[in-house]
Amino acid sequence: MRIKEVEPIKFIEVAKEKLKKSYKELKPPEWAIFAKTGSHVKFPPHKKDWWYTRAASIIRKLEISPYLGVSRLRTEYGGRKERGHKPERFRRAGGNHIRKILQQLESAGLVETKNKGLKRGRVLTEQGRKFVKEVVSEVKK
Repeated sequence: MRIKEVEPIKFIEVAKEKLKKSYKELKPPEWAIFAKTGSHVKFPPHKKDWWYTRAASIIRKLEISPYLGVSRLRTEYGGRKERGHKPERFRRAGGNHIRKILQQLESAGLVETKNKGLKRGRVLTEQGRKFVKEVVSEVKK
């Protein structure tokens, strides 16, 4: 069973619930309810559990393409910024929440930092791949 065989939204919803229940290391900081996810966004996220949703999304992205760092993830989660009458322009997402989520996933044992020649960044550990397989099989049922 592969991760691309299931719908991303369903995968992220199931993974979010499993992360909430199983991993105590993954907790949003106090500032998470006030923080915007980037300069291109007008308001903070509306959902209370957006931290877990973003963590599940990051796990999915790391499974699809390993060796991702904060910089590349900022670009992935970026978007268009409204600038009034001027044309919209792309802005990268904020890096602090992405960095903190990756650090929490590392302390939970799901992600590790690798430095393999030109390839550097975060990859899923064996436990992280096992977590992804469990979620994929649960979504397929």
